[in-house]
Amino acid sequence: MSQADQTLAHGATDLRQLLSGIADDLAAVERRLQSELHSRVPQVDEVVRHGYRLGGKRLRPALVLLAGQAAGGLTDEHLVLSAVVEMIHTATLVHDDVLDEADLRRHEDTVNARWGNETSVLLGDFLFSHAFYLASTTGSAEACQTIGRATNTVCEGEMQQTLSEGDFDLSQDDYLAIITAKTAELCACCCELGARQAGADDATVERFASFGRNLGVAFQIADDLLDLMSDEEATGKTTGADLAKRKMTLPLIHARDALVNGPRANFVDLLATADVERIRAQVKLMGSLDYANRTAADYARRAAADLAELPDNPALQSLVGLANFAAARSS
Repeated sequence: MSQADQTLAHGATDLRQLLSGIADDLAAVERRLQSELHSRVPQVDEVVRHGYRLGGKRLRPALVLLAGQAAGGLTDEHLVLSAVVEMIHTATLVHDDVLDEADLRRHEDTVNARWGNETSVLLGDFLFSHAFYLASTTGSAEACQTIGRATNTVCEGEMQQTLSEGDFDLSQDDYLAIITAKTAELCACCCELGARQAGADDATVERFASFGRNLGVAFQIADDLLDLMSDEEATGKTTGADLAKRKMTLPLIHARDALVNGPRANFVDLLATADVERIRAQVKLMGSLDYANRTAADYARRAAADLAELPDNPALQSLVGLANFAAARSS
């Protein structure tokens, strides 16, 4: 068993430890984000800086940096591209909060809760446009194309999910296609950028991209489970949004498909009510939470397998640990 396989098997979930090898680089990315995300207009600057604080765990910059380290070494451009992907991710979060009518993220008011939907949409646009400007400063047309292609796919996935709201017949394959587009594609982009910028060959770049895609699917399944089963105090953000918007996620799809005839119809009727407690009880009864957790873990194993043939190094081990963290996280 390789060291990477051992990392996965032992369940490395300490995020700080996993990212210790790139701590200084992540700090540099953080400084770059702070210097880039501002406005000369005081009112606008307040909104932009609040939106910056609502960003996530910096998983996407970490993927760029770790893939770069694992594939050959980091350059200044890695730091720039890490800031770019975090801006894009934050823009999608700001827009998601509008779509979900969410009031809380990272234990703070969402932008839409504090300033309204119009300002939120414009902030998302600001972040997208600045991200593409910053990417252009690297001088790499290939990097810009990779980022643009991934961002288009993310938006397509978000639209597909929005258009499927209330479709209680959504299949598992369609669900996986949606989350692969809206979440996993940006993770794949991060790993591709990191490896490509480090000078990796095409076959190696594709391995890293596939790793990121599988990690992203695991991450989104876990995120959907948190939205269904956790409370706001634990997650720091509004929960129950998927049920409120009648979005079919993996545990709901599994519970529905485990039923037939009258019980199935009754469960679909229950979904339409968005009665959180009764739905939680039903998915627990059907073993659907365990199924979703197993599926997330399976995608984490697929991610590890994508890197199994590459030369082992600490950055590679951290990537595999991140895949496991993504599948098993509790916040």
